[in-house]
Amino acid sequence: MDTKSQSSYQEKALELLIADADKIAQLIRVQMENLTMPQCPLYEEVLDTQMFGLSREIDFAVKLGLLEREKGREILDSLEKELSALHDAFTKK
Repeated sequence: MDTKSQSSYQEKALELLIADADKIAQLIRVQMENLTMPQCPLYEEVLDTQMFGLSREIDFAVKLGLLEREKGREILDSLEKELSALHDAFTKK
């Protein structure tokens, strides 16, 4: 694969992963706006499933050489910070 194609695939992979991360962040923001109980089993299951799926996507992209492991970690860390903020907002409610 030539360098231009590789770069194009890397950019596309990053775009897709960020889009998926944005969807999860939106779920978190909706919860924060409504301050509904974050321990709700349905909410926890959906969010856990989404986070697990995203982590698997990131691992796959890293294995293919389309994403640096550190960039993937940054994406997940960002979401984990938002989750922590949701938890803090709810417990201070």
